[in-house]
Amino acid sequence: MEEDVTLETETEKEKVGSNAAPKINRQISVSEFSCHCCYDILVNPTTLNCGHSFCRHCLAFWWLSSKKNECPECREKWEGFPKVNILLRDAIEKLFPDVTKQRKEDIQQNSEIARSLTAFQKYGNDQIPTAANAGRTNPRGGGFFSGVLTALTCVAVVLLVYHWSSREFEDDLLVHKPVAKWTTGEVILWLEQLGPWASHYKERFVLERVNGRLLLTLTDEELTKAPYNIQNNSHRKAILMELEHVKTLGVKPPQNLWEYKAVNPGKSLFLLYALKSSPRLSLLYLYLFDYTETFLPFIHTICPVQEDEHEDIITKLLDRTDPTWKQWREFIVKYLLLPYQLIAEFAWDWLEVHYWTSRFIIVNAMLLSVLELFSFWKLWSRRKLKTIPHRMWSHFWKVSTQGLFVAIFWPFIPQFVCNCLFYWALYFNPIINIDLVVKEIRRLET
Repeated sequence: MEEDVTLETETEKEKVGSNAAPKINRQISVSEFSCHCCYDILVNPTTLNCGHSFCRHCLAFWWLSSKKNECPECREKWEGFPKVNILLRDAIEKLFPDVTKQRKEDIQQNSEIARSLTAFQKYGNDQIPTAANAGRTNPRGGGFFSGVLTALTCVAVVLLVYHWSSREFEDDLLVHKPVAKWTTGEVILWLEQLGPWASHYKERFVLERVNGRLLLTLTDEELTKAPYNIQNNSHRKAILMELEHVKTLGVKPPQNLWEYKAVNPGKSLFLLYALKSSPRLSLLYLYLFDYTETFLPFIHTICPVQEDEHEDIITKLLDRTDPTWKQWREFIVKYLLLPYQLIAEFAWDWLEVHYWTSRFIIVNAMLLSVLELFSFWKLWSRRKLKTIPHRMWSHFWKVSTQGLFVAIFWPFIPQFVCNCLFYWALYFNPIINIDLVVKEIRRLET
């Protein structure tokens, strides 16, 4: 009875096997699946364009030693980055489970193999986006993506030409001209830059022919009476506060990006690059060394005490009061988690003054935030979060060294070079960062 049951069971198995899949010939030898580099059974077989397959680590050793993207057997160059042949790998592991298991254990114990595979994979991560774009067929999203980059590049070139052609007028800005020499037209220009609300009082200053000398003599009492009749306390206070700054400096203080660049060419270039590469350290620097002139206007702009739609950007810039605890709390949270958002919010408030430039800065800040998130995701996926303090310390020393280097050689750098670096960082960095973000997304897909 037992023999009959056994025979019936074997017969049923043969029937099931014959219905499910054709019977596998068990006499296949290991040598038929051997690597032509190590002459052992293939482990993680990687098939090249020519059709030859090699162990993954053997191919990595070959690439490290030769630095050539070609087949070790026929010398035909491969395209893109070779991937593991999953079908062949699964077939070998099912046919020879014991041999492949022992082979994998030997490989895992070899540290040299691990280093070669890491270097090979790092090379592949850099080559994947390039290979995707190098194909003759239309790459993923190539048409739309290249069109966007072309359009942004054209806009950046137009803005660059406009600002470059207007550089010759930098010496005529009010930030360089003593206030006592201002004409009535220049006083009106100064008044208009205080905000949209100042246009209500423009005609009164024109009728009185207020020039620079007369402007310096105006007091609070005179502004409340005829012919000025400025009854709004906040408007009168803003005019008087700005007038005090003018009296102190002797010239008009910078109130937009181009005036700030004309007065502080080195500082503007430093902040532009520093906020891009290391926003947290840059904001800490402003807090420690430029608290009143730069940090206070910055924090009052991005973290106002109360949202007021009628409060213009100039009024916020003139606010020199210490921030409240609510402002500090909002600032610290954004400073630690999303520092680039602080820059984007600051640029957003300048949209009326710098229409296209503010938009380039906002887009660049968003792209830099995405790239920073990608960096943290890589560390988390590779279980390297413990290395963050070491990386931050290395980054601090790198930025400090670069800043010291620029400070030493700044007097010897031509103004032409500084202007090129300034406009490049302002208008072309966003285009470069778009390309970097797209590469990171494609790398995730692969």
